[in-house]
Amino acid sequence: MARRAAPPRFGPLQLALAAAGAAAAALDVCADGWVAAGYARDGQPGWAALTLALLAAASVATQACSWLWLRSDPPALRPGVPPWLLAALHLLQLGFLFRCLHALKVGWKVCWAKAEEEEEQSRMAFLSHDISMLRLFETFLENTPQLTLLLYVILRTNKAEPSQGLGICTAFLCVTWSLLDYHQSLRSFLQDKYELSLGSSIVYFLWNLFLICPRILAVTLFALLWPYGVAVHFPLVWLVMFLWVSLQGTDFMESPGPEQLYRAMVAVILYFSWFNVAQGRTLYRSIIYHGFILVDSTLLVLSWLWCRSPSDEHSYLVPVVSTALPCYLLGLALRVTYYKCLHPNVRAQQEGGNDEVDANGRTDGLEFRSLSVPDLVNRRMQWLAEAQFPASRPVGQHFLNGAAAAESAV
Repeated sequence: MARRAAPPRFGPLQLALAAAGAAAAALDVCADGWVAAGYARDGQPGWAALTLALLAAASVATQACSWLWLRSDPPALRPGVPPWLLAALHLLQLGFLFRCLHALKVGWKVCWAKAEEEEEQSRMAFLSHDISMLRLFETFLENTPQLTLLLYVILRTNKAEPSQGLGICTAFLCVTWSLLDYHQSLRSFLQDKYELSLGSSIVYFLWNLFLICPRILAVTLFALLWPYGVAVHFPLVWLVMFLWVSLQGTDFMESPGPEQLYRAMVAVILYFSWFNVAQGRTLYRSIIYHGFILVDSTLLVLSWLWCRSPSDEHSYLVPVVSTALPCYLLGLALRVTYYKCLHPNVRAQQEGGNDEVDANGRTDGLEFRSLSVPDLVNRRMQWLAEAQFPASRPVGQHFLNGAAAAESAV
């Protein structure tokens, strides 16, 4: 049974990390603009247009989610600005930046308040959770495709400009930041004893890195021989992932239309990296996913090896390609290590938790926080947290979020 506990404390360190995250996002946008301008100066308008198109598509999808969430949230959680101004900011693609600045403002007040109030801490946690999810969406919709494009351009031209180096660094920084921030956000729903440790953070980051990098390399090598082939490959794999997510019956958004947008965005993430969206055991789903991605990436690499010319100037990549499979397998090994040794379920099992359903329809799993202000719980992220960490809650319980939760309580 979940115990009542205060929300995770938002202190000066969390405020500094939030400010650094906002600064990294702004730096990434500037780096993208610099890269696109460099392509245009070098007479490559197609690459410049593609860079800006990836940036625009990710921004539009992220702003749409942000706006839909704001509309469904209780009025007390919305920024104190007129609704028309919020709508205008999102139309101008400034909604996410406004969210970050608003969260920093609220966080500053919470940090330096003389007396800690649970309601204010809960409000800050709610805002942080939404920002974490939006950052993850924007990262995988923008940064991972742009990493692939940057690597393709560097290999195609056999030279790297300073702007491209900055673009790669900021993209990797954003991917790293978003993954760790998202995982920390999910763990914040658990009791303090399950707090993410430094060792867990390192292993979690490394197994994601070792799985994502070979995928990006495989797609890049395929694009070197068939640039337009990626325009066929991506939609086909994306469609498979979209159907797979739909079959898992996600329930993240509050209406069917936005739910399709969420599934479409998750399908993009799954093109590059594993992302759990459904509750229950993930072992078999994970095996199916990684098996599919491993076969798909192998076929892409073999296509490049088979069809490239013996005199190809990219022959030096063959040794690099030979390390891709061991790298991917190492990532899988680290992932198994994380779930066997560092996952919160391990501690819960050591304390006597199990997955048996009792007479009241409850499972004795991890202990989640139970706050005194339930309307300030971000149930979007709580749903994902309970998909990631089996929780002690009634079987089949359905969570509402924001305004819907408030209305159901009336």
